[in-house]
Amino acid sequence: MSETRNLLQTPETMTLHRAVWAGRIVSAFVVIALVADGTIQLFAPVQIASMLQETGFAMDLTRVVGPIILACASLYAIPVTAVLGAILVTGFLGGAICAHVRIGELGSPPEIISLLLGAMTWGGLYLRDPRIRAILPLIH
Repeated sequence: MSETRNLLQTPETMTLHRAVWAGRIVSAFVVIALVADGTIQLFAPVQIASMLQETGFAMDLTRVVGPIILACASLYAIPVTAVLGAILVTGFLGGAICAHVRIGELGSPPEIISLLLGAMTWGGLYLRDPRIRAILPLIH
């Protein structure tokens, strides 16, 4: 029966199915990175103390920033709220990029990672969510 089902699938359907899974994998990577960052902010802020000091943020802000990151990751991971989550994640990562630009670290590794995570956030959502593909048709 699975052979019959595979014969009935069009190449477009198979390609779409692969794109959705690729989007889920990319999105999972983003969520894992955000959860790791939020967890470090909450439970091991000493490990990032030097980075906070360099960017001009106080250590006690980790108690605020950690839950914000975790909330953004949660919203992004849930399909119903994924668009809101992507907007919030992009805003958060934009703020991180801005903090590094402000101190003159243009092109620094944290800035590049933030930029890549932001692109992966929307790329993963584009691949897994037909609503986003309908709004932004890259290929006709």
